[in-house]
Amino acid sequence: MTDIPVYAVVNLIIEDAPTYRQYEKGFFPMLKKYGGEFVTFDDEAFTLEGLSPRTGRMIIFKFPSEAQARAWYADPDYQALSEHRRAGTRLEFLTMIRGLPPR
Repeated sequence: MTDIPVYAVVNLIIEDAPTYRQYEKGFFPMLKKYGGEFVTFDDEAFTLEGLSPRTGRMIIFKFPSEAQARAWYADPDYQALSEHRRAGTRLEFLTMIRGLPPR
């Protein structure tokens, strides 16, 4: 069976940029360790419809499988690193979305 990619969709408000930058510096090596790919971010996303327009930063990245996404999040080194994100931002959500299976 082929693994289905998993996409992370994140919305956060940066409240302490220097602290958040410490997280960013370590984020990319941790992402790569689990086969993750950074897709994009936007500090000025726009909402066409919906009850809760997003403010702050929207981020999208992906992993080759759910197992790798879960392993990344559970990694003690990532959890230690994420303390900088928690201290420097207000996280609205970090949601994983499964991709479509191969056709």
